[in-house]
Amino acid sequence: MSKSFKNSGSSGWLLKMAWRDGKASLGRLFLFMASIVLGIAAVVSIQSFSDNLKKNISLQSKSLMGADYIIESNHPPDERVQEIIDSLGGADAREISFASMMATSRTGNTKLMQVRGIEKAFPFYGKLETTPSGASESLKNGKALVDATTMLQMNLKVGDSIKIGKVILPVGGALNSTPGSSGLFSSIAPPVFIPYGFIEETELVKTGSRIDYKFYFKANASTDLEKLEKKLNPILDAHDADIDTHLSTSRRLGRRYENFGKFLNLVAFVALLLGCIGIASAIHIYIQEKLKSVAILKCLGASSRQTFIIFLIQLIAIGLLGSILGILVGLGLQQLFPLIMQDFLPLELEISIAWKVIFMGMIIGVSMAVLFGLYPLTFTLKTSPLQALRIDESKTSGSKKAGAIIGGLLVLFLFGFSFWLLEDWKYSLSFLGGIAVVFLCLAGIAGLFIYLIRHFFPSKWSFEARQSLLNLFRPQNQTLILILAIGLGAFLISTLYFTKDMLLSQAKLEDQANSPNLILLDVQTNQKDSVAQTVRAQDLPVIEAIPIVTMKVKSLAGKPVEEIRKDTTSQINRWILDHEFRTTYRDSLISSESISNGNWVPKMKDDQEIVPISVSEDFAKDAEVSVGDEIIFNVQGVLLKTNVESIRKVDWSRMQMNFSIVFPKGVLEEAPQFLVLTTKTPNPQKSAELQQAIVEKFPNVSIIDLRQVLSVIQEILNKISWLINFMSAFSIITGIIVLIGAVRTSKYQRIKESVLLRTLGARKEQILKILALEYLFLGMIGCITGIFLSLLGSLLLAYFVFDSTFIPSVGPFVFLLPAIVILVVVIGLSSSLSVLKSPPLQVLRKEV
Repeated sequence: MSKSFKNSGSSGWLLKMAWRDGKASLGRLFLFMASIVLGIAAVVSIQSFSDNLKKNISLQSKSLMGADYIIESNHPPDERVQEIIDSLGGADAREISFASMMATSRTGNTKLMQVRGIEKAFPFYGKLETTPSGASESLKNGKALVDATTMLQMNLKVGDSIKIGKVILPVGGALNSTPGSSGLFSSIAPPVFIPYGFIEETELVKTGSRIDYKFYFKANASTDLEKLEKKLNPILDAHDADIDTHLSTSRRLGRRYENFGKFLNLVAFVALLLGCIGIASAIHIYIQEKLKSVAILKCLGASSRQTFIIFLIQLIAIGLLGSILGILVGLGLQQLFPLIMQDFLPLELEISIAWKVIFMGMIIGVSMAVLFGLYPLTFTLKTSPLQALRIDESKTSGSKKAGAIIGGLLVLFLFGFSFWLLEDWKYSLSFLGGIAVVFLCLAGIAGLFIYLIRHFFPSKWSFEARQSLLNLFRPQNQTLILILAIGLGAFLISTLYFTKDMLLSQAKLEDQANSPNLILLDVQTNQKDSVAQTVRAQDLPVIEAIPIVTMKVKSLAGKPVEEIRKDTTSQINRWILDHEFRTTYRDSLISSESISNGNWVPKMKDDQEIVPISVSEDFAKDAEVSVGDEIIFNVQGVLLKTNVESIRKVDWSRMQMNFSIVFPKGVLEEAPQFLVLTTKTPNPQKSAELQQAIVEKFPNVSIIDLRQVLSVIQEILNKISWLINFMSAFSIITGIIVLIGAVRTSKYQRIKESVLLRTLGARKEQILKILALEYLFLGMIGCITGIFLSLLGSLLLAYFVFDSTFIPSVGPFVFLLPAIVILVVVIGLSSSLSVLKSPPLQVLRKEV
């Protein structure tokens, strides 16, 4: 017989044996395959979407910009900039844009809009999508195009008139989309397009107004845009202008979605990690059930190598099949991403098959199956033929040396996979380290709980409660893997809840009497009293009248800005050098500020030559300045030498007027400036009445209703939260599969215990109560541990990532804790129903 097995050791016989055994055991391998399918589906769907997004951004870069390149500035071009524009053959189209209030002539309703004065045939690539379809031509006839959502909100129709500043224009059509815009992020100030020639007639281009000037160019096919940008950027920077090509816009947009892509990759990683745990658990069950078959094969002459290869072939086959199914599910899921993210994307996403991702999905799926099933598979090598002839209660296990080698391969696999996803070895190590810490904490708490039960056993509890606790450290118990599965799932979901609630709490308006909810911008100095009187005439208070003076940095710590730009080793953030700062002056701190370094100077002294200023921590960090450093500002043509006297910690999440740079009183009072007035309206109706009165008398004043801003922020966070919940479903479903697998692993022990208890006289109700209490304890331990670990994780996120105060919400404790515990009990009892149905003689006969 042994000789016949040796002669049958060919690959054909091994494949036939693997097929026969696998076909008979397909139902048992369902958990194994399901773990692979879900893990690969998450990876393929996310990676395919990311790959398609990158390709679409690259292919549609011209359509996103509407031109080949743009020269832009926040003030009219000076002589040198105009020379550059002329040397390039002149702009093919021009645009002037600014934020301003728009009023409807028919209803008098008002809304803050982004006014865009467009000239000639812009865009050159892509198109303005309008209703009716040819409405973009109406711009040439002196008509306006208004954002489609705004038209619905304000009950505007084609042919109605709108008023912007001093100009009244008929509406030529609804603007559905523009190059490079995303619907959700233009909700605060939606676009309205008007003919370029009407901009001056609005009389809204005044001192202090934030005006953007753009010059669009269509390049020849032979133009090297990279070279052109490199040549012109330093010259334009020196004259407060900038050049952007469609290539640089594409790179910038890619980076914008890079962090979001990394988050999705982490979701895929967690889903795959849980899938790996599911594989290890399912294969452990399967191999333990097959050890007697292995022993019989060895009695018939099969070698350890042959039995090992038979089950290894099954692993590879199931890995291939699971990978194929996972890829198909992932390709189907990626079709949902454009629907979910359409409000976040500034382009129309076209989905195609990413063959590289599919190939990687196959490799990862098979690797998962083999690596995480390999250690349980080594049990077959040490299985004795005598196990077919006797009842052996000892637990068969693999060698420690093999376990160490396989463990090392698993770590390398997980690191390689995370590196492929994150493309940064530091992030990969950090994430693996974080997961390891969570696992160790969960394992440590599980061990501590069992230790406490052993040494402080509640002997006075009822029989059912005591028996359920004893079951937690029965031989071959699965307490550790159950707590890991439950705890990790609770950790991930509750971290999501805590983080989302933290972000939403930052966006809430304060209900204090002196907290404004309406901001009036661009109030000219000679309008201050009249605007304030109009506000008070509505029985509303003027809470603040904040002066604003615009300026740019000329030098930092004695080093001119031009020199810093040329210094390739400088770590000073570019925005510090290019930004036009809106500063203010006052003699006291406000509620969102506190001094972190230096001393606050309320007023300039007569004998002081250098102006003492206060800067925010963000400014100080990005500009690399500290207390005592000199900064020279260009205040609209006048150089002003200042000294950093204090550094402030500013809570930017507070919805109020915060500033990076604050001057003391007695310095900027005579400088050209405008004002911001704030007030508090009791309801939206009163807010609308005030806005109508302000726009009628002062068309240059822009108004921001913080309630509308909050509504947009909440809408964004809700959409992001829905997307995160959708992606987290992979982890949740995989966690449930792991839980089922862990429960099934100790199923035989439960059957035996139940039969013995019933033989000794225990009722079915008692056994059901024992099982329910056991799963209740497991669910409570795992879930509470996971939630408290997520508290710590959310606290670290708040401190290091969001720079915010963390106040934990009660949601995870009130809703998540009972939901997960009930789920664990239901799954545990449903998987253990056969325990109650097994007749007592079943095990007794087996013992004979």
